[in-house]
Amino acid sequence: MQYHGSSPVAADKYTPEQGFPLTEPKNDGNLTMKATRWYGNTDMRVEEVPKPMVTEGRDAILKITTTTICGSDLHLYHHEFAGLQKGDILGHEFMGIVESVGPLVKDIHVGDRVVCSFDIVCGACEYCKREEFTCCERTNPSKTMEKLYGHRTSGMFGYSHLTGGYPGGQAEFVRVPLADFNLLKVPERLADEKVLFLSDILCTGWHACELGEVKKGQVVAVWGCGPVGLMAQMWSKYRGAARVIAIDAVPYRLEMANKKLGSDIINFSECDVIQKMQEICPGGPDVCIDAVGFRFPKTLLHKIERFARLETDAPNILEECITLVRKAGIVSIVGDYYSKANHFPIGAFMEKGLTMRGGQAFVQRYWKHLLSIIEKGEVDPTFVISHRMPLEQAAEAYRLFDKHEDNALKIILKPSTQISST
Repeated sequence: MQYHGSSPVAADKYTPEQGFPLTEPKNDGNLTMKATRWYGNTDMRVEEVPKPMVTEGRDAILKITTTTICGSDLHLYHHEFAGLQKGDILGHEFMGIVESVGPLVKDIHVGDRVVCSFDIVCGACEYCKREEFTCCERTNPSKTMEKLYGHRTSGMFGYSHLTGGYPGGQAEFVRVPLADFNLLKVPERLADEKVLFLSDILCTGWHACELGEVKKGQVVAVWGCGPVGLMAQMWSKYRGAARVIAIDAVPYRLEMANKKLGSDIINFSECDVIQKMQEICPGGPDVCIDAVGFRFPKTLLHKIERFARLETDAPNILEECITLVRKAGIVSIVGDYYSKANHFPIGAFMEKGLTMRGGQAFVQRYWKHLLSIIEKGEVDPTFVISHRMPLEQAAEAYRLFDKHEDNALKIILKPSTQISST
């Protein structure tokens, strides 16, 4: 698999303090591991692959103790994201025990229990210095993304070659480049499930609130009651929002939002969201958060346009956010969008004086602060966990999660070696 051993970062992007690649270590084929690999639309397989090794001075090899499937993985599962190659290892939300480190790693040591960020950052470029970590200049070599967007995001684990082609963490082991910046030590007394989500959804939910400037006394509407949407609702309440309104169409997810978080709920399969929101929240929410993304057209027009490839992204959720948010309000976007959408309501956006912000979470900016909140017992993110399954059943876990079967919400995967040891 491309980039399985060496980092995809071009050599000219390295500075001396980052460490040039080491001499390629030898793997005689006896060092293998199980990993979840993508082979096409909804075709996931757990297979034996070569175990990763330290190949650069600032690498760490992580023995995975717990991993999971993220909602954004379903974009890859359905092959609606560019840059996938058959055999790619997926997964960007994981944690484990450090098995080995390169000679230039300073703060991470063998035996450390750590969470890994989904984004891969260098810690030294102008964006990293401003803590705009998912904008890192040095860890994603994709010319395709640069052509699509004008710039590149940071590299990301297990999220196609558009974000660097880094093998992901739905596996028994993973190589973590630039380990000092991309691993966070966590206390032994906190179970994996308490801290795992610092790798993504806890930080992404917080990022949604940061983008929306959520504060005490506000009304916040959140589209989507998947794990990220629920985290955004949880953090909105934590930050003092007077009212949170959740929009979804899956009954058990709406029930979770209402019973666990106290959110008011709207089932969009049973009513017109715009009409209902205007009834229950005259004047509109202060902040509207889109935690849904591009794959979910709600109108026939956008269903046809997506089917005919006249657009890649359906903007129905954004249209509702822009229509409903109060004048001079904020629209926060953390649901993934990929490329282009038609019929965007630019007039309403401009005339209402709105602010719109989006982007992937700056994990390394937030995770120490959010860890301290978890340590104090002020939040418990484990309420989103619906299933615990062995890594070997990852393909079935993807199917359950995608089809919303058996009330699947957040599925924890554990390598069999970890199950037997606990």
